[in-house]
Amino acid sequence: MTKTCTCACAEAAPDEQELMGRLEEVLAEQKDKPGGLIPALQTAQAIFGYLPETVLRRVAQAFDKSYSEVAGVVSFYSFFSTVPRGKYLVRVCLGTACYVRGGNEVLRAMKDKLGIDVGGTTPDRQFSLEVGRCFGACGMAPVLMVNDDLHQRVKPAKLGELLEKYRAPATPAQEARP
Repeated sequence: MTKTCTCACAEAAPDEQELMGRLEEVLAEQKDKPGGLIPALQTAQAIFGYLPETVLRRVAQAFDKSYSEVAGVVSFYSFFSTVPRGKYLVRVCLGTACYVRGGNEVLRAMKDKLGIDVGGTTPDRQFSLEVGRCFGACGMAPVLMVNDDLHQRVKPAKLGELLEKYRAPATPAQEARP
């Protein structure tokens, strides 16, 4: 009798071949469309979580462009990342109002809490840290965003509490440990 595993290990990450197969579908759909490069790169990043060199080279080949041209597009737009990002993207606003009201202190405390610098990702790939410029909530400064969630009037002393809301919940096996 075969037993079905229902634990988290049963949800294995897709392998490289499967991801590349999905990329090929996207490239076939976009390569002949005017302006198709950026949508192809956006979808590729959604598939892989970032844009590794192998993906950039394949995209360049599909669009009949040089690697440096595609890499230049990727480096121009801040949306794209060539390094793995965390599950949660933390962006601390350093626009004028946020900066004046302590945004820099929030950023410094966030770096300490996460143990990474701007542009970095935590080793567990839970969090990536970036700086933003004005999220349109100047009256509630300082602000930060975690993915699409806006947090207002952020205090450096409360960052640990804020981050705990996003940390991966313990599995039942971890909760059972003394």
